[in-house]
Parts: sequence; structure tokens; C-alpha cells
Amino acid sequence: MKVFTVLLFVLCSTFLLSQENEIKKAENEYRVIKQQLDSLEIVLEDLKLAKIRNDLKEYGLPSVSDNEELIWHSSMVLVYDEQHEMAKWVAHILLSDVTRGSVSRTNDFRPDSLVKTGSTIEEDYFLKHLQADSTYKYDGYGYDRGHLAPSADFRWSERALSESYLYSNIAPQLPEFNRNKWADIENFVRAYMYRYPKSQLFVVTGPVLNDELPKLERSPNRVSIPEQYYKVIMDFEAKRGMAFLVPHKNLIYPPEYYAITIDSLEEITGINFFHTLSNEDESKIEAKINIEAWLPKSSKNDKTPIKEKDLPKNAWNTVEAGLFVDKNEKITVCGTVVSTHKSNKGNVFLNLDKSFPNQIFSVTIWNRDLINFSYQPEIFLLNKKICVTGTISSYQGVPGTYVNNEKRLEIIE
Repeated sequence: MKVFTVLLFVLCSTFLLSQENEIKKAENEYRVIKQQLDSLEIVLEDLKLAKIRNDLKEYGLPSVSDNEELIWHSSMVLVYDEQHEMAKWVAHILLSDVTRGSVSRTNDFRPDSLVKTGSTIEEDYFLKHLQADSTYKYDGYGYDRGHLAPSADFRWSERALSESYLYSNIAPQLPEFNRNKWADIENFVRAYMYRYPKSQLFVVTGPVLNDELPKLERSPNRVSIPEQYYKVIMDFEAKRGMAFLVPHKNLIYPPEYYAITIDSLEEITGINFFHTLSNEDESKIEAKINIEAWLPKSSKNDKTPIKEKDLPKNAWNTVEAGLFVDKNEKITVCGTVVSTHKSNKGNVFLNLDKSFPNQIFSVTIWNRDLINFSYQPEIFLLNKKICVTGTISSYQGVPGTYVNNEKRLEIIE
């Protein structure tokens, strides 16, 4: 019995030792492979960053005057405007890698040493004072350090993302602007890459600069406060482009409301974007805009809310209508019927400008009132531009009204 026990112990020890050796062998192999993968990732990142710079140089830059200097970084290039202490524009390329990237924010804001005249610094945006308990008390000037080329566009590259925090890529932005609709516009651009992962987008972002801009009074470098920002995007392969011109304030409209042609933005800024385009492509791409091509399939029928200057007298668009919720005031709201629905109970719902489930304004016609219409509203009104008059209420956060006869509804197009 003792001999058997000893043999069993030896066999178990040998088996366990063999397992430990196999584990160590596998761990060593894993370390070697991981080191090889890490090295390969660095090589791959270098190659992608080099291609970005080459493509920007060949296709993606605005024209540059003799007194302007291109400042190149790993994945973006800019022209710095000393008078306003910010970039005149920043150009970068959005790759589909952004859809798989996992690099986190770095928040390593720092001056750009490549700006010969010196870029802005932390004190241009806020002061911080060390307290007795070793914490800092912050004294802000009321503006975010807003990225021009968004840091999230570089989350596939730790190096590129870190460089997006250089102060040459930063401009003063109101918090309610930077964190809301401006962020929605940045998300709008990135969403395109999810739908077209084989594309690459050329993006140019900047402030609209002029001599009359106010200054950040407490800023040591006297940073200008832009009244408008812009973003230009171009898919060369698909031959489509567009621009956004956005007022620097608290915004209420969806991103596409601020879309304009690239030609229009060039007239406003005096900058010739994508100047390497042929005359034929320039007339095709920069002179017009097809907003539907930039929208997801679920939004293909959506329409931009009617511009204020194009509204009938004393009328409001579908976004402005939200200002009148529960005020018991009759107003006229105009928009395009982009989707309709007739429920099992026979009630009709019309969505203006934005389709379900992203509707921004809805019109309800109860079943009992359909007798007051000489047509089937859910069929006849689809894709028509209409104005409705009534009080505004909210259902699940969506403003809307109801009409009980066709006289309260006018077809304007």
C-alpha cells in the first residue's frame, strides 16, 4: 500500500510539473507573439499616419498664401493665425479605424512647439490656484477649450489623439455650443464612416476670422472669440462634399440645418478649400449639396426644417415650435410631411421634417375628425410641405398639435 501511495504521489507530481512547464511555455510564446504584435501595430500606425500626411498634401489642403506656414503633425496640418491666436484652419482625414478605435481621452493640453510665434497656453482659458489641501481651485473665463479637429476622430491612434490636445488645435467655445450641437455635427461626420467604412473623409475645420472679433479680456495672448465656426467634409471617391457654417451660440437645430455648399463657405471665409480639384469636379461637388447622401437610410426622407427667411409670414418651423409647448397659444407651424401612420383605431399621425422614430414635430388627426377631410391625409399629404395652426403640446418629449378639419391645414408646396 505504501509503495502504491508513493507511486501515485510521484505520478501526480510529475503530471503537475508537466502542466506547470506547459503553462510557462505557453506564457513565453504569448509574450513573444504579443511583442511582435505590438511592434507590428507601431509599424502599421506609422504607415497609416504617413499615408494621411501624403493624402492631405496631395488632395486635402486649402490653398496657402505666401505669408502662411503649414504646421504638420502626425495626422493633421494647420495654419496658425497669430492675430487671433488660433488656427485659421485644421485639416485631417477621418479613417474607418475610428469605428474600431479604443484610445481614451488624454486631456494633455499643451502649447504647440511648432508654432514659431508661440501658441496659446492654459492661462488663455482659465487660471488655477493651488490650495492648502493640495487641490486646485479653477477660475474659468466662461469658455471651453474646444477642439477644431475632434479628439474622438483620432481614437485609433494614441499619438494622433494626444496631438489633438495641442493648443494650436484649440479655440474658445461656449460650453452650450461645444458640448451639444457642435458635438452633434462631429458625430454626424463620424456616423458617415460607420455607413461607408471603405471611405476616407477629408475634413477641414476652423473659425470664421475677421478684424472685428472680440477678445478674451483675461487671456494673456488676447485670444479672439469667433462668432461662427465651420467644418468642410469631402469624400473624393464618392465625389461628394458639403460644409457646415455654425453660429457660435446655443443651437437648437439638427446638424443638417447648418449645411451649406463649399462654394458658399469659400465666399464667406476667402479660403479655397480642396484647391487641387479639377474645374469639372469643383463645379459638381462644391457648387451644390445633396444632404440626403450624407444621411442614414432611416433618414433619407428627412427634410431640413424651413429656414426662417423662407417661412410664411407669422409662421414658425418645426424646431421653433418647441418654444410654444403648453403655452396655450395658437401658432402656425410649417414643415414637410416625411412620414405618416394610420393606427388600428383609425387615428392619423403626420411627422414633419423628421421621420419616426426621430420625429421632431407631429400632427394628429383623430379618427372622429377624418370626416372633415376631403382626402385621406396619410396618403395625400405625404411629401407635401404644409402649415398647421393650433396650440402646441408635447407627447413623450415630441412637440405637436392636432387638427380637426382641413381648413386648419394649408398645403404650401
